[in-house]
Amino acid sequence: MAHEGMDHGDMNNMCSMNMLFTWDTTNLCVVFRWWHIRSTPGLLFSLLAIIALAAGYECLRSFSRRFERWAASSQSDIPTVTESTPFLSPGRSQPAVSQRAHIIKALLYAFQNFYAFMFRLIFMTYNGWVMIAVSVGAFVGYLVFGEDTSATKESACH
Repeated sequence: MAHEGMDHGDMNNMCSMNMLFTWDTTNLCVVFRWWHIRSTPGLLFSLLAIIALAAGYECLRSFSRRFERWAASSQSDIPTVTESTPFLSPGRSQPAVSQRAHIIKALLYAFQNFYAFMFRLIFMTYNGWVMIAVSVGAFVGYLVFGEDTSATKESACH
């Protein structure tokens, strides 16, 4: 007996939730219900998108490193600000760029963490094809953007 409001055709539209490693892509959803893979072309497009997103993560990391180097080098060129601002305690003196740079670095850090944890969720589909796509994307991203980065990762969020 079918549940009220759901016919047997709706069962084919449900996302599968695997907790064990699999190569099966039947009803595979990647993190969101709307990212539901229903066909071979959909799978290929999704895998390419995951590769591009993973490479994008390495691009973000590279941009963050370049921004940090720029901020560090520009601090010596900026005159000191002594006025009290919401970001400075009274009597404390720091370069104006230092505070703005710190806020931007904090935003970049937060975005990198969000991005990395989203990739952890993508990897946790436990689907071999998706896992390979994440790894290939990391490889491509490191190849393109990792020239100034150690190959040793501090955390394995991605």
